[in-house]
Amino acid sequence: MNQISFFEAKVANGNGEQTLSRDVYRLGHWFDFYRMLSFYFTTVGFYFNSMVTVLTVYVFLYGRFYMVMSGLERDILNSPSIHQSKALETALVSQSVFQMGMLLMLPMVMETCLEKGFRKALGDFIIMQLQLAPVFFTFQLGTKAHYFGRTILHGGSKYRATGRGFVVFHAKFSENYRQYSRSHFVKGLELGILLVLYEVYGGSYHSSNLYLFITFSMWFLVVSWLFAPFIFNPSGFDWQKTVDDWTDWKRWMGIHGGIGIQPDKSWESWWEEEQDHLKYTTTLGMVLEVVLALRFFVYQYGIVYHLDIAHHSKSFLVYGFSWAIIVVAVVVLKMVSVGRQFFVGDLHLLFRMLKAFLSIALLAIPIVLFKVYGLNVSDLFAAILALTPTGWGLLLIGQAFRPFLEKLCWDSIKEVARAYDYMMGLLLFTPIAILSWFPFVSELQTRLLFNQAFSRGLQISMILSGKKDK
Repeated sequence: MNQISFFEAKVANGNGEQTLSRDVYRLGHWFDFYRMLSFYFTTVGFYFNSMVTVLTVYVFLYGRFYMVMSGLERDILNSPSIHQSKALETALVSQSVFQMGMLLMLPMVMETCLEKGFRKALGDFIIMQLQLAPVFFTFQLGTKAHYFGRTILHGGSKYRATGRGFVVFHAKFSENYRQYSRSHFVKGLELGILLVLYEVYGGSYHSSNLYLFITFSMWFLVVSWLFAPFIFNPSGFDWQKTVDDWTDWKRWMGIHGGIGIQPDKSWESWWEEEQDHLKYTTTLGMVLEVVLALRFFVYQYGIVYHLDIAHHSKSFLVYGFSWAIIVVAVVVLKMVSVGRQFFVGDLHLLFRMLKAFLSIALLAIPIVLFKVYGLNVSDLFAAILALTPTGWGLLLIGQAFRPFLEKLCWDSIKEVARAYDYMMGLLLFTPIAILSWFPFVSELQTRLLFNQAFSRGLQISMILSGKKDK
């Protein structure tokens, strides 16, 4: 799968560069209408449509999030005209059929039906579903949209070595994380948080059927973007390989970067390489990068007013207090970073005392909030969901303004980025480790990936291990 994704990324980058070129403009300008449509849908239009599809999901979920947090959706659904009518759910049932992609599958089924007959077409269609073809193509949709969109914003298309053959091998967890972290995992977690918040804060008034019809395709997209690389990774749920992957992941995260250190050897080198597109971007590209990062502040603004500790207050001081918490966290992080540099040698004991004092202070703050202001556990988890995206947004803005912040607080930004990657890696690795405990999961995955090879009597274990049958 990695080779296919590399190829898709390379082609998407190329189409992004073509979109920005004068040649495409001139061709489209002088073509007649039908040739222009043919040219559009066979070149850059396919990737533009993929990007628009993903952007539509973002607009839809952020719009729903706003409606839930503002109370607008509750007022609409609780109105008598909506409550007494089933027309909305009936319309959503019909629309959900299109969300499943049935309309897009119809031409393929009809073509196979004409060439090989209805029974063969139906059989091929069922086999494709059993082989998780929708998961694969949904994942590749994210690949096209990410690399095409990033090239449109910043340029920076580059050659990606894809090889000439498809080799069957197990890709390590760190390799999958390097390749798909920014293109799929971050976006999948973002959409997943939106869906969770939509369910939590809207679950008290909307029906389960309505929620299912609206969001099931979104959940399918989230699961595909987060776990498709591991589902289509040979021996991805083998316990011993999972243990080896975790060891390799920890080693990769801990090694410091530097001159001559390759991205596959160190997290720092990989993180620096991931920002190459920002080094050569234009002022407009930097501004758009910052504007897009501002969407992560919406979570905090919407959630803090729904906390029990806020006591239904709509005062701006509630939002300001949430930012005060972020400022305190940044100051503490900076104090620890500066203390590590200055309190060395004989002053190492003072540095430990400083860390102990800060730890006690950070522990005392939530205790006081629990006892005095009525903070509860649900508020604590909600605050984490609110502040975590805000921190990621600040991190993206800091990366965009690297020339101005590199001498001021770049080491702190790097440590925050490392912490976020640790958390994302742990969230992704945990379900993989749990499934790897059960041997039948690995066997089921192998049967799923190599079903035709099994039917032909090939020895899959030797193929995966790279051994020859003597």
